[in-house]
Amino acid sequence: MATVELRFSALPEHVRTARLVAAAVARRAGVDEAVLDEVRLAVGEACSRAVGLHESHGITAPVRVVLVEDEKTFSIEVGDEVPGSGGAGAGGEAEGVGENDAEGEDEMGLAVISGLVDDVEVSAGENGGRIRMSWPAHPAPVLP
Repeated sequence: MATVELRFSALPEHVRTARLVAAAVARRAGVDEAVLDEVRLAVGEACSRAVGLHESHGITAPVRVVLVEDEKTFSIEVGDEVPGSGGAGAGGEAEGVGENDAEGEDEMGLAVISGLVDDVEVSAGENGGRIRMSWPAHPAPVLP
């Protein structure tokens, strides 16, 4: 099981880097080429959501992305540090943004991710929220 961990400052300009890294690791893990765009889009949505949550709650901790390459599965976990940020109705309101607007954006991002990924889990806790996504992988055989 190979693991790649990426941490980046919660700035929108770093989301593109996370997408590129995720696509490269997914390709190496054996994720079907036809699915790579979905991986990029889903990671972009999850990372953008985490960045937005960090910005709106004044959190300076980095966003964490863990990419895991198993024998038959490639999974990505995107984590934020906002307590209770796992789904719709997450507490807190961004300055200058109405609570319904912030919740609507959060719900929209989660809906997009759910539409792109068949196997997705969203969780929240005291230490922040996590979005875990996975895709089937078929690693290339190792040649002698």
